[in-house]
Amino acid sequence: MMKKLLAGLAMFAVAAGVAVVLPSAAQAAPYCEITWGSLAKEAGSSVPTYPPSAVTNVRAGRHSCYDRLVVDLDGSSAGGAVRYVDAVTTEGRGDVLPLRGGAFLQIGLRNPTYDAYTGASTFTPANPNELVNVTGWRTFRQVADGGSFEGYTTIGLGVRARLPFRVFVLAGPGSGSRLVIDVAHR
Repeated sequence: MMKKLLAGLAMFAVAAGVAVVLPSAAQAAPYCEITWGSLAKEAGSSVPTYPPSAVTNVRAGRHSCYDRLVVDLDGSSAGGAVRYVDAVTTEGRGDVLPLRGGAFLQIGLRNPTYDAYTGASTFTPANPNELVNVTGWRTFRQVADGGSFEGYTTIGLGVRARLPFRVFVLAGPGSGSRLVIDVAHR
C-alpha cells in the first residue's frame, strides 16, 4: 500500500514538474525581436576628446516597434550614458527637470551645446522644455533640455513606462555623428 502511495506521489511530482517546465519552453517570442532590456547603457568613447564635438540638433522619429531620439553632433561622438532615474537633474546645478511620463531617462552626453573655443552656442532650442514635439507618440512623452556645463550635456526623456531601450552611435552625415536612443513601444 505504501509503495503504491509513493509511486503515485512520484508520478504526480513528475507530472507537476513537466507541467511547470512546459510553459517556460513555450514562451512567446520577444516583441518585434527586441531583446534590449532597461538597464543603464553607454555608447561611444568613454574618454572625452578635446575639443569635444558639439551638439547641433535634437530630433525624433517614430518606427513600428520603437520611438527614436537622435542627437546630432558636429564631429565624432565622445559618447553618452543613458539610464532610468527617479528624476532627471539639470547639468551643473542639479535641479530636478520636470518631465511628463511614467518613467524618465537621463541622457548624459560628453558633448557640450557650445563651441569649446569660442563659447558660441551650437544648439539653442526654441523651447528647452520641448526639444521635440512628441505629443501623441506611443512611447515618448517629453524631451527636455537639462543644460550644458563644462563639456557635458543632459537631456531628459519622459517615456510612458520603464521600457527596453538601446543606445548607439552612427557616423555621418559628413564629418558629424549621431547618438541614437531607441525606446521600445512595449
